[in-house]
Amino acid sequence: MKLATKLTLAALALLTAGGTFVNKRAAQHEAQAEVDYPPEGDFVTVDGRRVHYVMAGQGPDLVLIHGASGNTRDFTFAFVDQVKDDYRVIVFDRPGLGYTDRASDEFGGPFNTAAESPADQAIMLQAAAAQLGADKPIVLGHSYGGTIALAWALERPDSIAAVINVAAPSNPWPGRLGALYRINGTALGGAMLPPLITAFASQQRIEDNIASIFDPQVAPEGYAHYVGATLTTRRAAFRANGRQVNSLRPHVVEMSKRYGDITIPVEIIHGDADTIVPLEIHSIPLSRQVPHATLTVLDGVGHMPHHVSSDVVIAAIDRAAVASGLR
Repeated sequence: MKLATKLTLAALALLTAGGTFVNKRAAQHEAQAEVDYPPEGDFVTVDGRRVHYVMAGQGPDLVLIHGASGNTRDFTFAFVDQVKDDYRVIVFDRPGLGYTDRASDEFGGPFNTAAESPADQAIMLQAAAAQLGADKPIVLGHSYGGTIALAWALERPDSIAAVINVAAPSNPWPGRLGALYRINGTALGGAMLPPLITAFASQQRIEDNIASIFDPQVAPEGYAHYVGATLTTRRAAFRANGRQVNSLRPHVVEMSKRYGDITIPVEIIHGDADTIVPLEIHSIPLSRQVPHATLTVLDGVGHMPHHVSSDVVIAAIDRAAVASGLR
């Protein structure tokens, strides 16, 4: 056997052994994440797909949709308790994240770069809400979830009472996403990177990422351990999240051409210190594109208004409830 062939076979054996170790460690970490952070609520089935939700309270229906890398725990940490006395609150895990299935088999697999559009996700969650008796809810979305709330208004206009858009992408942005999203969005990167993240992401790295999301504010005490970030570092969830974000911009381009068709009440809340989803690129233009939209700008607030300025967000929900005839 030639030396080059021997070296090639040795390298392949080393990669295989390394891959086996990484995937075994990743599987252990995934199992532990699901022990530490089990489903908080119940499930409904939409076209054979499970959708995880948490429901609490009574009153007009209020649907909450989390952002990228999130799950229901972002809202159940504190926000649900602040609104459940006045609203029947339904919090969903988005497709591919938390404990909700992908919207279709066409989005699965480690080498598959396809991902659910905001419209795909809105249609799936609207069907789930209808099964729970929420035929025309107020829909609040944070960050990527706000894009889905807008898609819900565009795709299912008769099945939504109002939109509460919190620090959400709504218009095309210049430049490129970060390297992690770009790599995870490719076929090869999406196959190889998630097992490494799942196997080796440290709690300190997770807490540092959370701190950067809240900046310039500080995450509430206990949030980093409550929110279940390790659910998102599971291999399939990490791929779903990365590919949904990586493919978002073209969908936003098309959606932005239709915002003038939205006639329901739209409340927009955005901090002027948000560097993740900049106010000037997204919410200021959106406030001009949507007829009769109300924009509330929070001085010095970053990307997490529903945690650091929840009173302002709740006031916007209440205004929308009155404007839509639910109160």
